[in-house]
Amino acid sequence: MRLTVNNKEGFFVSTTLSQLISELEIATTGIAVAVNRKIIPRQLWEQTLLSEGDSIVIIKAVYGG
Repeated sequence: MRLTVNNKEGFFVSTTLSQLISELEIATTGIAVAVNRKIIPRQLWEQTLLSEGDSIVIIKAVYGG
């Protein structure tokens, strides 16, 4: 399905947010994820279904000052 992840369009086989994060091989610690501008709590990633054309933003926390 066609999704936009961090402003880059691509085609993915994932149907849930959890699967997409695995497909992208992103470490799950220290990240926040929004689907269509709505932050999705980590405990809902497995239940969050993705649809054609969704926009996903993945933000990685950076430590330091």
